[in-house]
Amino acid sequence: MLTLKKKTAEALAAAVGSCFPAVTLTADEIAAMLEYPPDANMGDLALPCFKLSRVLRAAPPQIAAALAGAFSCTEIARTEVAGGYLNFFIDRTAFSARVINTIRAEGDMYGSPRTGNGKTVVLDYSSPNVAKPFHIGHLGTTVIGHSLKLLHEFAGYHCIGINHLGDWGTQFGKLIVAYRKWGSREAVESGEIDELVRLYVRFHAEAEQDESLGDAARAEFAKLEAHDEENIALWKWFIEISLREYQKTYAMLGITFDSYNGESFYTDKMPRQLDVMREKNLLTLDDGASVVNLDEYNMPVCLILKRDGSTLYPTRDIAAAVYRKETYDFDKCIYVTSAGQSLHFAQWFKVIELMGYEWADRLVHVPYGTVSINGAKLATRTGNVVLLKDLFAQAVEKARAITLEKNPGIENPDEIAEAVGVGAIVFHYLANNRMRDINFVLEDALSFDGNTGPYAQYTYARTASILEKAGECGEMKSYAMEEAEVALCKTLATFPETINAALAEYEPSCVTRYILELCAAFNRFYHDCQIITCTDETARAARIAMTNAVHTVLGRALGLICMKTTEKI
Repeated sequence: MLTLKKKTAEALAAAVGSCFPAVTLTADEIAAMLEYPPDANMGDLALPCFKLSRVLRAAPPQIAAALAGAFSCTEIARTEVAGGYLNFFIDRTAFSARVINTIRAEGDMYGSPRTGNGKTVVLDYSSPNVAKPFHIGHLGTTVIGHSLKLLHEFAGYHCIGINHLGDWGTQFGKLIVAYRKWGSREAVESGEIDELVRLYVRFHAEAEQDESLGDAARAEFAKLEAHDEENIALWKWFIEISLREYQKTYAMLGITFDSYNGESFYTDKMPRQLDVMREKNLLTLDDGASVVNLDEYNMPVCLILKRDGSTLYPTRDIAAAVYRKETYDFDKCIYVTSAGQSLHFAQWFKVIELMGYEWADRLVHVPYGTVSINGAKLATRTGNVVLLKDLFAQAVEKARAITLEKNPGIENPDEIAEAVGVGAIVFHYLANNRMRDINFVLEDALSFDGNTGPYAQYTYARTASILEKAGECGEMKSYAMEEAEVALCKTLATFPETINAALAEYEPSCVTRYILELCAAFNRFYHDCQIITCTDETARAARIAMTNAVHTVLGRALGLICMKTTEKI
């Protein structure tokens, strides 16, 4: 529809110049005013002339009538004046042929805005805390972040995916104390991250009764910071165990990272940034702590150093941002974290600006809503979590049972079950705006009925089956098209706009909603129109071409939200 909008706007700009020679309006200005009517009977595009009334100094109905008389565009069959609106009705065959032929020519790159060519984007996402389980609270940053990476790659950007591991802090002092008191190497080697979590949960339970455990944990972390050999060895072991577990989940989601540099990587890079802050006279003392005062910007002070001189999250994030700019020379650096951290990012982004780094405006925080389980807040220390590996296992098992029930002799049932089961969870999460808080109900996430991931994957598999039976893909030629065919072509035409919106808003759910629209349009088309059995050879060839276009676009769209496709279900 972007091409249709462009052509219509160009023709309207010429009409404005003809009817109102004293006024100049560009095609881009007019394109921004065009709307999609709520009902197809009202047209395929509409220009609300109220927006032009002040500029053209005429009543909206007069403007609409004048422009209708001077308008000419090859893809618009007719215009209609309705009050202050000028409605446009497409030439169905010309429009549909252009859309389908464009998809056929561009293939998997159809819809790419190509705005990122020659540019680099760094994306910081997932970033679990080491030695803690990968639970549904991590699903948001992981799938939103990776979807944004895929969207930017699709737009032509060179993308660097960074997993900024939480691999430093007092939690390691707690784990070291717990391991020495209640753990063993054999138990950890056997239970891996589950055993580390058990020790961590027990530490907090015991610490409620014994305050000395907190002091012991701080002492062990201090030894770790001082590079005590034994503590460093334990720390590295805990990281190794954690990464091994995380990789299993990433593999199921098809996710890889370019860097796993966590917080610890930046410990030797902070002093240089502290020197810059001192040179800029940004640091002041507040009850012994070093802070940057942000009163002028309506924000609390940004804490940089504790009273004992130890660093905090802002210090490490600032050092990391500078390192990434110097290493990757990014055009944009995106951070995908919970909305609860919005103030934290606003503060240190401002500090980066005050330090004199001119690229501060290229730092982007992409927040998302919280996740709860049946209304209860997630908390590793109390054990109130749903582990992703358990959730995925349940979904995969359910998908496998359904698949074998419907198609007992299907090849690669385990591969299909994983694609469908994991896809169901991902789609369920990305179905809503990222800022929406989610109350996670297991039964809903595992539902395969209605507007779900399995429904979308099944629709994709249906297109694959039709194409396999049809053989060679046909071409679009002029014939009397059914309403369902036109509606399908119009939906296919909106994919480029969907991608633009998802990129502009950092919103993968734009793609998820589009997938449901495309599936609905295709399934109506499939119900209303004969495809392979159609006796009209021109219509048959066109419908096979449309099915091929859906296969291409739907496959690409599913891939952009971290979902795998399967040709058969």
